[in-house]
Amino acid sequence: MNFESLYDFSDREKSILDQHFSNSDKHVFALTTPRQVDRGALMSRYSRSDKTMRKIFLDEFVTNPNRGEEFYNKILSEYGDDSVAELGEAQIGVEWISNIAAKKIEDQRIGLSYLEKSSRYIPFDQKVGNMYKYYRDDKIIKSKYADLYVESCDHAFDVYSKSIKLMEKFISEIEPINDFVYHDSISKSEKPFYKLTNQRDIESAKKVYNTTVRSKTLDILRNLLPAATLTNLGITGNGRAFEYLLTRLYCSDLIELKALARSLNSELNRVIPSFIKRVNEKHGKSLQSFMVNTNKEVSKLTDRYLRDIQPDLSPIEVRLIDYIDSKDAEMKIVSAILYENAHGQSLHDIIKLVETFPQETRNEIIFAYTKFRGNRRHRPGRAFEMVEYLFELFTNFGMFRDLHRHRILTIERQLLSTRHGYDIPKEILDSGIDKDFKDCMYVANNAYENIAKSMPVEAQYAVNFAYRYPYFIKINLREIYHMIELRTSAQGHPDYRRICHQIYKKINDIHPVLLKGMKFVNLNEYVLGRFDTEKRKEMKRRELLSPNN
Repeated sequence: MNFESLYDFSDREKSILDQHFSNSDKHVFALTTPRQVDRGALMSRYSRSDKTMRKIFLDEFVTNPNRGEEFYNKILSEYGDDSVAELGEAQIGVEWISNIAAKKIEDQRIGLSYLEKSSRYIPFDQKVGNMYKYYRDDKIIKSKYADLYVESCDHAFDVYSKSIKLMEKFISEIEPINDFVYHDSISKSEKPFYKLTNQRDIESAKKVYNTTVRSKTLDILRNLLPAATLTNLGITGNGRAFEYLLTRLYCSDLIELKALARSLNSELNRVIPSFIKRVNEKHGKSLQSFMVNTNKEVSKLTDRYLRDIQPDLSPIEVRLIDYIDSKDAEMKIVSAILYENAHGQSLHDIIKLVETFPQETRNEIIFAYTKFRGNRRHRPGRAFEMVEYLFELFTNFGMFRDLHRHRILTIERQLLSTRHGYDIPKEILDSGIDKDFKDCMYVANNAYENIAKSMPVEAQYAVNFAYRYPYFIKINLREIYHMIELRTSAQGHPDYRRICHQIYKKINDIHPVLLKGMKFVNLNEYVLGRFDTEKRKEMKRRELLSPNN
C-alpha cells in the first residue's frame, strides 16, 4: 500500500515541518520541535485523530502557538487523563541534597531515571567555606542538639579525611604494584610492572594501579560518612512521574524535602508547566491529604500493635522469608514458557499438562530457555517473572543505597537508626585504624540517640553508612538473574558482593534447577576487584589517543 500521497506537502509546509520534525516525507520520524508541551500534545492527539502527526501540527499548532497548553489544560484539568502527562519529559539536576533526601527521591521506581554522584570515585574530604559538605537540618540546628550533631558529623568527616592516605598506603603494601600484570606495548603481552620499559606503558600502569587503589580506599571509607552527606542527583523523567514525586515530597516530615519540593516545582514550571500544574490544585491537595492521613493512621496502629515486640538487636544479615516449593516454581515457569509459544491452547490446559511432566522434561524446557546466554546482558524472558522471593535484609546503609537502585524490586524500609549495630570492613581492622572507626560510630550513636528522643526522623542524618539498616525486598527470578550477575562482578563493592553471594546460595539451596542458567555469577573473592576494569579502560583510552585512529 502506498501512503506517499499523505505526505504530499507544499514547499512552504515542508519548510515549516523541517524545523519541527526530522523529516517531512517518511513514515518514521523524530519530533524536534523545541517545546515539551507541544511534543506531548502532538503525541496525545494521535489517539484522537485520523490525521498524520505532521498534518495535525500544520492544522492546529502552526497557527496557534498556545495549542499545546490549551490541550493539556483541557485533558488534565477537565478529564483527568493522567496517561497523557507521560508524553512530556524533563531533565533536572538536584545538587547539595543529603543522602536521606536522595534515597527518598529514588524510592520512586516508575517514570524517573537517576544518576547520582559516586562515593567510589569522588572523595568527600573537601570543605566549602571551611565546612564539610553535609546537610544541617534547621530543626536540629535550632535545637539544643545542634552542637552534638555538628560535632558528630565533623568528627566523621575528620576521620574519613585523615584515613584516605593511610588506607591507600595500607592497600599498596598488601597488594603492591609489582604483583599485577600490565600491557607491554613492545611485546604486545602482559608483564609485571617491574618488567615494563616503555615510559608510556609505565605511566599507564601507574594510572591503572593508583585509580584502583583509590576506588578501593573510598569504597572502604564510605562507611564513615553520615547520611547527611551531600550528594548531587540527575533526574530524567516524564511529567506524570514528576507530578507524583512532587506530591510525595510535599507530604514529607522533613524540612529538607518540603523545601526541595518547592524548588523542584518552581524549576519544572519553567520547562513542563502544563504537566505538573495539578500538584497544588484541588485534586493534588486531596492526594496529599490522603497520603499524610494514611501515614499518620498506620503509624498509630503500628505503635499500638507492635509495642510488645522488641527491636531485633542482633539481626540475621540475609533471611529468606517466603518462597514456593521447587516443583511448583518449575511448573509455573515451564507453563509460562510454553504458553508464549503456544497456538491457541489455554493456560489452564497447559498447566494441567505440565503437572504431568517428569523432572527431566521440566529440566529440558527450563534449560532451553537459558542455554544460549552468552553474557549477563542476555537476560531470561518474562516466564522467569512467575516466581518470586521475599528476603529481609539487615545490611549497612551504604550497601542499601546500591541495591536500592534496582527498580524492579519491591522494597519497604524503616527509618535509619543505630540500634542494629554496624559493619567494620576487614581492611579497617587490619590497617590499624579501627579505633578511630569505632570512636566515630560511638560519637554518631550518641548524637543519634539524643536527637531521636524528640526528632526520630531528623535523627537519621547523624547515622553513618556503616550502620545496619532493616528492609525487605520482593524480587522475581528474572530480576534475580540480573541483580546477582551484575552485583557479583569482580569490580563490585565487597559489601553488596557478599550479600548477593548469600542471596544466590539461599535460592540455589531451594531452587537449584532454576539457577542452572545463571552462568555469570562470580563467587570469587578479590582485594582489588576493579583492577581489570581500570586496565581495560586505560587500554581503550590509549587506543582513542593513538595517532592511527
